Amino acid sequence: MNTYQQSKKLGTFLGVFTPTVLTILGVIMYLRVGWLVGHMGLYRIIIIVILANAITLITTLSFSSVATNIRVGIGGAYYIISRSLGLEIGGAIGLPLFLSQAFSVTLYSYGLAESLRFVWPDIPLQAATFIIVLAVGLLSMAGAKIALKVQIPVLFFIMVSLIALAIGCMAHAWGKPFPVDVHSGEVGFWAGFAIFFPAVTGVMAGLGLSGDLRDPGRSIPVGAIAAVLTGFVVYLVVPILLFAGISVSVLRENVLAWLTVAPLGPWLVLPGLWGAIFSSAVGSMLGAPRTLQALAKDHLAPGFLGRATGDRRELLPGLILSLAIALGAVFLGDLNAVAAVVTVFFLTTYGMINIVAALETLSGDTSWRPKLKIPWPVNLLGGIACIAVIFLINAIAGMIAIVVELAIWLLLSKRHGTARWGDARRGIYESLIRWALLRLAHRPMSARNWRPHVLVFVSDPVHHLDLVRFGNWFSQERGIVTVCHFAVGDLLTEEIDVMARQDQIQTLLDDEGLSVFAEFSLVDSIVEGITNVAQANGLAGIQSNTILVGWPNERHLFVDFLKVMQRLEKLKKSFIIGRINPRYLFPREGVERTIHVWWGGLKQNGDLMLLLAYLLTLNPEWSESRIEIMSVASSELAKSATERYLERLLPEIRIKADTKVFLRSPDKSIRDLIHEESCNAEVVIFGLAIPEPGEEDTYAQRLEDLAGDLPVVFFVKNSCVFIGELLHPDNDNNMKTGIAAVEEANGEN
Repeated sequence: MNTYQQSKKLGTFLGVFTPTVLTILGVIMYLRVGWLVGHMGLYRIIIIVILANAITLITTLSFSSVATNIRVGIGGAYYIISRSLGLEIGGAIGLPLFLSQAFSVTLYSYGLAESLRFVWPDIPLQAATFIIVLAVGLLSMAGAKIALKVQIPVLFFIMVSLIALAIGCMAHAWGKPFPVDVHSGEVGFWAGFAIFFPAVTGVMAGLGLSGDLRDPGRSIPVGAIAAVLTGFVVYLVVPILLFAGISVSVLRENVLAWLTVAPLGPWLVLPGLWGAIFSSAVGSMLGAPRTLQALAKDHLAPGFLGRATGDRRELLPGLILSLAIALGAVFLGDLNAVAAVVTVFFLTTYGMINIVAALETLSGDTSWRPKLKIPWPVNLLGGIACIAVIFLINAIAGMIAIVVELAIWLLLSKRHGTARWGDARRGIYESLIRWALLRLAHRPMSARNWRPHVLVFVSDPVHHLDLVRFGNWFSQERGIVTVCHFAVGDLLTEEIDVMARQDQIQTLLDDEGLSVFAEFSLVDSIVEGITNVAQANGLAGIQSNTILVGWPNERHLFVDFLKVMQRLEKLKKSFIIGRINPRYLFPREGVERTIHVWWGGLKQNGDLMLLLAYLLTLNPEWSESRIEIMSVASSELAKSATERYLERLLPEIRIKADTKVFLRSPDKSIRDLIHEESCNAEVVIFGLAIPEPGEEDTYAQRLEDLAGDLPVVFFVKNSCVFIGELLHPDNDNNMKTGIAAVEEANGEN
């Protein structure tokens, strides 16, 4: 920043304190506090003042804490929210905030025009409002520094009016007994709270000028907190003065009761009233284009609104648009409904600021090192209070505002753009994960809790997307699926950017709509590489437990996979080899989808085979498919025992499936029987055995022969710690006895 630009920046008093305190000490103080005292009595209004200021003080402390941790750029509240919770949430708050700031110019101008009727009863309201809005816009175009300097006399007028009130009220109360506190019963506590609360919602007026401050990290907390405390003191003193110096009947009937008690009332009070309203309009006009510029810089508004020129011309497009919106709103006539929605939008912004501060603390990010540290429960309490106040003020307006913000958030969430900065969400997620893992470590794993965490190994992610889809389907959004693209090579000599390759794979998987994680591993050999990656994959309490590989094109690779399976058996990790014909991935018109599970008992592989088939049918793509359990019995006795067992088993495990038990024929091989029965099945699932060392090649030949020309086949080896219990999490002894009887008669698949 050059010396000229730095000299044009604002300090604490002019840039933060003045606009904030003038927005707080505004029209409510002059026209509604006395009326509320008359109807509610002193004690109730004091409680309301304390509650309302507690909420805004917490909000001020929250954004001040953020301001002492990062340099708050242009956009103020939007900047804080978007940098902590992301562009989607920032935009959902920022866009309505900009419109609220623009509409506020019209609302304040209407209020000023109406107050002019105290001395000019016949003033044309709409025309006067139009002229006031135009005047506010032209003053703002002269620059923030000039516009804010005009507010210094306004601050003087307000001080004079307060002194006049104090003199008049004390003179009237001198020597008289303190009046009895009364309550008319016409205004309830929360109704009065809703009327008063907008008086203290100007706490972010200075924050909106954050990009114009020389030292926002110092000016924002010092100026804002000083303004809020000043407003708090004034709002405590004014009700006491009014209650002591003016009769209850006058307070109820005359909204400008100040004029009846202050010396030279109209001459000393009205300039403060008009100046306060006008300065509030100026503050809104200064804030709106800056919020819009910040949105434009983040590509959430047209680019020309955020073009940097190094001087105040860069704000001119936003100022013109803000002025046009404010002028257009003049012709809406009655703005009462709009006023309620505007207030609510401001309150949602305040609530989000409090939540941001709480989440930043809870995230545990090492970058969160504010000079002003506020306990996160205090921040969170402020956020909850803001939401509660929304519905106290106007429940309908609150629902409208929340629906609008949710709609914007959903729209922005569909954008593929990624912010250039990190935000607090990752820290929150990591803190939640850590919290959950620490508690997960003290909860023993059982068969009831078991779920497939699938690790899919691919040598080419593009050509093996079909395998990845099945891995995702087998998980059925219950477990974690990781896709590892592995290659054989030396990490020290290969010119491979591992992180870039991993990002490419993740982008590919995301574009395919797959909820999986991507990894890239450079391994020294297939067997040791896959074993080591499988052993290391995952984190405390959530490790991969099911390894899925594609069908090898070469025999030596098949042998390597079987050697991997031998090692995974020792690690208690299940192993699946799959061969997929892409034509059978998705439903075909007029074809009934079936999943065949071939097993010889449910103790070793069968429970995982049947569980995977069941999980597959829970996916939308397979919801209309039918499971058939296929088995071959060696004798009529075994066939009868198997049928009885399955008839009892399926209702117990709550899996809908048909069963077919075949009697082994001496003139037909089991392989031929399988191909005859399953040639039209969409998926065929077999069990796997562990070959003896040195017998891998022979076993690989047997598997290739068994798969034959079946379209989609999976060979499953259940090596998890709950073998035989995945379908019987309650360890039913009677069912185990039935399994043993079938196995004894049948043999294991």
